[in-house]
Amino acid sequence: MPLDRPTAATAVVRPFRPMLAAGLALAVTLAGALAGALALPATAAARSAEAALLQAPWPQAPAAGGLDGREVRLDSADPFALTDVASAPGREVVARLYLPEDASAAEPVPAVVLLHGAGGVLPARELTYARQFAEMGVAALVLDAFGNRRDLATGFIERLLSITEAMLLADAFAGLRFLDGLPEVDGGRVALVGFSYGAMAATFAAYEQVAETYAPGGERFAGHAAYYGPCIARFRDNRATGAPLLMLIGSEDEITDPERCAAVAEELRDGGAEVELIRYEGAYHQWDGGRAGPRRSGRNLADCNLTVTRAGTVRDSFTRLSMGTPLLRRAILGLCAGSEGYLIGRDDSIRERSNADLGRFLGGVFADP
Repeated sequence: MPLDRPTAATAVVRPFRPMLAAGLALAVTLAGALAGALALPATAAARSAEAALLQAPWPQAPAAGGLDGREVRLDSADPFALTDVASAPGREVVARLYLPEDASAAEPVPAVVLLHGAGGVLPARELTYARQFAEMGVAALVLDAFGNRRDLATGFIERLLSITEAMLLADAFAGLRFLDGLPEVDGGRVALVGFSYGAMAATFAAYEQVAETYAPGGERFAGHAAYYGPCIARFRDNRATGAPLLMLIGSEDEITDPERCAAVAEELRDGGAEVELIRYEGAYHQWDGGRAGPRRSGRNLADCNLTVTRAGTVRDSFTRLSMGTPLLRRAILGLCAGSEGYLIGRDDSIRERSNADLGRFLGGVFADP
């Protein structure tokens, strides 16, 4: 019988072919949905395991895997102010990446970007946290804005005058783009954690105005954590990216004003962010550093009062001067920063509590689909 000649059976089936095709399509859709449903518990279980690790007692600092990380290079820039981002000269920066041993393209891990304080990267702080995170299954990228810009400044005061929060933010978003390009990292689950000077930048990044400036393509951090960050800047445009923010301050920290930090938190809440502010009784600045205390250090910025306009200009609320050049920045900070400094001091009991609070916060951030 010729193959192209229809049989009676074939003639009967032909009218039902559209129905069969629709049925097959529905079956394929249902199979895909079922496969997705079966995969979801595994993903949820993996994220629950990550959250549990972050909320358990953290690995001891000296025994945190002994990981040294590896150097990586990022394409960043040198904007002096937010208004310079679009025209800022480019800069290649070196960072240190700590990857968990089981990180893979098949099972990408969440990550944190760590921004240092005015004292630069500290072995007892950023490098220790990075090793601990890697051992708990979270990738960590340690940025060194000061070390990468020694051509601009080297001394403590000069670095704060010449290497600005805008440059730290440029490095932070460069780090976000870098991690998003790694197959071993889940680019949708990258949090920004900053300390003191870096905490100001980590808080700024929670504002949509800042994120739009540095990442017009839509890249955003999944969460932000600010350790003892001076709350000296208020944004006229308080729109938030929507990512949650954790603010940690100490009751004995002379550089953080609790009322102003509460005001910043409330402004971001009004802008659409979930903000948690925790104040540790008896804690001095840099309770997670390597130096016992209390002892005085640095310059106290608590009396500085800055406003970020909708155009991105930073103005001193007292003199009305714009902090747009190194000379004006020197003048403004010279007038408002106290030369007596502020008290710092390591406190392992406070660090244990802040570890638990950060772990709980990040566990929630990373578990959120």
